[in-house]
Amino acid sequence: MITRTRLAAGTCALLAALAAGLAFPAGAVAGEPTGEDAPKVDLVLDVSGSMRTRDIDGGTRMAAAKQAFNEVLDATPEEVELGIRTLGADYPGDDRRTGCKDTAQLYPVGPLDRTEAKTAVATLAPTGWTPIGPALLKAADDLDGGAGSKRIVLISDGEDTCAPLDPCEVAREIAAKGIGLTIDTLGLVPNAKMRQQLSCIAEATGGTYTSVEHTDELTEKVNQLVDRAADPVVTPVATRGADSCAKAPTLKSGLYTDRAEFGAQRWYRVDVAPGRELRASVSVGADRAVNPSHGVLLRAVTAHGREIVRGEAAGDGRTDVLSTGLRYPKAEGGSDEEPAEAVCLQVTHSFSVASGVKTTPGLPLELTVDVVDGPSDADDVASFGLGRGWWLLGVLVLVGFLAGLLWGWLSRWRFAVWRTN
Repeated sequence: MITRTRLAAGTCALLAALAAGLAFPAGAVAGEPTGEDAPKVDLVLDVSGSMRTRDIDGGTRMAAAKQAFNEVLDATPEEVELGIRTLGADYPGDDRRTGCKDTAQLYPVGPLDRTEAKTAVATLAPTGWTPIGPALLKAADDLDGGAGSKRIVLISDGEDTCAPLDPCEVAREIAAKGIGLTIDTLGLVPNAKMRQQLSCIAEATGGTYTSVEHTDELTEKVNQLVDRAADPVVTPVATRGADSCAKAPTLKSGLYTDRAEFGAQRWYRVDVAPGRELRASVSVGADRAVNPSHGVLLRAVTAHGREIVRGEAAGDGRTDVLSTGLRYPKAEGGSDEEPAEAVCLQVTHSFSVASGVKTTPGLPLELTVDVVDGPSDADDVASFGLGRGWWLLGVLVLVGFLAGLLWGWLSRWRFAVWRTN
């Protein structure tokens, strides 16, 4: 059993697209890059009054953010369309209703004019409230449209001050729009409550949360996220699993999306030729409030129902995505004409919801299928048979035999020396 880390990291874009039930062209190839639309990034900066605090490299948090922004603007790839949105930058008063509307687009998302963007950033001064939820909703509108990658990078030093509009629920709402948007969050100070909120925002769309305490760390991380937006976007292909192995759709290598209904199974088929290895992983996302203590099970079985291998994972509600994986190497056949084996993949989950929470549609599911050449290289553990008990047992027996001979010889030598003395 393995968990494909790189595939789990890509769950965000898939889950967001799936949540809106996007339909992909019937002729699409699994894992095919999207079109020529430029990648878009919206940098959302907290400019609330707390950004005046001097605890980052001897200067204010605002000064660190400005320096990081200037360096990021210089390093932004030409193909990336970048924008800047602020929250808490304009209203210094005490009226909560007005303060919670204080978000504005400082620089529109589009081709980057570095001088103009730097000039806009230079005018910022810590001012008011921290309306993270409203700012995220507006930022999602900034990025709406087009098929390229979309990423929000939120930089904040505190919790949202505009409850009951929960930023985590806002992030889930954005994911449900199906625009393939990822939110990454950066916290400027180590704070448990802020970390929990920013982590939840990121996890809702498959993004990342990072705590930074130095200007160079902030610059490096924002640069990484902007560069990541320029990476090719892989479009998952929508499929629909069956309720039994016999009716399951046959899948080739690629990324697939589906809906995992509550209390039901999903079945898929993969043909594995002799000398090839099946590697599969599944991720199920909680796009609504679910009860803690849940699990995901991925089983590979033969067409006759015999289990080959399984992968399983359990969660306690701390994350919105649960993933597991498996691998099955098919041994070389006795002849070149031996047909491929039909392997059925069964996906089940034990997520549950409280009374009043909708159970339809099912939870967004990502299935990754990869059929590769079987293990043969010397650096592959499986090629040495370490997964086979007889090989390891043989090594242990040999080592034990040699150790026994050595111990016996030493004992006789010590006894002989004792008698001589």
